[in-house]
Amino acid sequence: MEKGGGTAGEQSPQRVLIFSTVFISDVGIDLAGSSHMRYPPSSIAIPLPCSSGIKPEWILYALQHGFDGVFIAADGTDCPFVPDCTSRTAKIVDDGQKLLIEHDIKPERLKMAAVCSVCAEPFVKHMKNFQESLKKLGPTQGAD
Repeated sequence: MEKGGGTAGEQSPQRVLIFSTVFISDVGIDLAGSSHMRYPPSSIAIPLPCSSGIKPEWILYALQHGFDGVFIAADGTDCPFVPDCTSRTAKIVDDGQKLLIEHDIKPERLKMAAVCSVCAEPFVKHMKNFQESLKKLGPTQGAD
């Protein structure tokens, strides 16, 4: 089966890699699942201690190896590790988007939003909106 394929005229959900944080956003994402809120099952979460520890190269790698988008579910101001997590994570997103452009990948394939431990509904809304955006972008270009 081809990526994005399925039967004729049917498009499967875009694959999204989610970087979540163990103590903050992962709890909200788990709440969405345990509350039976629907978001694309093709979304895969990788929990990390802090969103400011993500490397832009990881984002590029994911998009070059089968993912259609990367979503950073950031700690925001609730980060228990560093007081400037928000600005650090914003710089990672900026650097990641620049890296994607260098590799002919649309920077819109990377999104970030603060997701708190009780943000199940906003998380689901972010995922649905991101899926729609990715569908409009089409297949990932620039994969090496």
